[in-house]
Amino acid sequence: MAETSRRPVLRTIQSILQKEMVREFLGETMSTFVMMVFGLGSVAHMVLGDQKLGSYLGVNLGFGFGVTMGVHVAGGISGAHMNAAVTFANCALGRMPWKKFPIYVLGQFLGSFLAAATIYLLFYRAIDNFSGGDLLVTGPVSTAKIFATYLPEHMTLWQGFLDEVLLTAMLQMCLFAITDKDNSPALPGTEAEVIGILVCIIGVSLGMNSGYAINPSRDLPPRFFTFIAGWGKDVFSAGNNWWWVPVVAPILGAYLGGIVYLGLIHSSIPRNSWRLETYAVDRKITESPKVITLTPASN
Repeated sequence: MAETSRRPVLRTIQSILQKEMVREFLGETMSTFVMMVFGLGSVAHMVLGDQKLGSYLGVNLGFGFGVTMGVHVAGGISGAHMNAAVTFANCALGRMPWKKFPIYVLGQFLGSFLAAATIYLLFYRAIDNFSGGDLLVTGPVSTAKIFATYLPEHMTLWQGFLDEVLLTAMLQMCLFAITDKDNSPALPGTEAEVIGILVCIIGVSLGMNSGYAINPSRDLPPRFFTFIAGWGKDVFSAGNNWWWVPVVAPILGAYLGGIVYLGLIHSSIPRNSWRLETYAVDRKITESPKVITLTPASN
């Protein structure tokens, strides 16, 4: 009887998990969790270890390949945005309905928060040893920067804001290019790797100024975790109240980057352009002694 009574419950749970919005929520949660565990773990190695254990290049590779793994986890379920700014841009530009926006962002924030908690548990002893038992936000032995970005001394708040806008615009513009089947997209099956390379390139070439958060889901939930875990309210007040910049600037940047690509590139691509990759496999080739004419198969 007990086994029989469990079956309806299991079927109910299974039917709930099969719902599209639930699957997308779980997809964003798990893909963001995977991306952030690898990314934050690489930062922990750089901050807590010596040069043999971590480096700035290692951080870029950690986040880049973390994004790649996240896309593999949920790319076919939710698209694996893992980024509230990317989700906003897709909604604002009509590529997905607004009703999905809170579901995606909630999943991303949950996955990111859980990743921060996981890294804290894994590196708790190393954090305690590095800072002498103090949880500091600023200074030479600060450890809050393992989890969130903080404005360096050579940057002003508004310089950092513009930096985040530009970098996220570059991210979104390239994401649209990578997935644009009317242009020159990544080869089928390689999208995850190419997107990971994109994130790594942004960090290697442009990440020094603001820490290239380029993602509210990457920065705000871990920052909130550090507030709860004992770093205190300084995680929000440090850097002239820097905390809001990695939330607002990436959203603006992703929207502008999407507009630039869709307005200047995508809309200008001829729908029947004469490009070799658009020819059907069964195209006809008509030759004469002086002229070679390529006749694309009819649509």
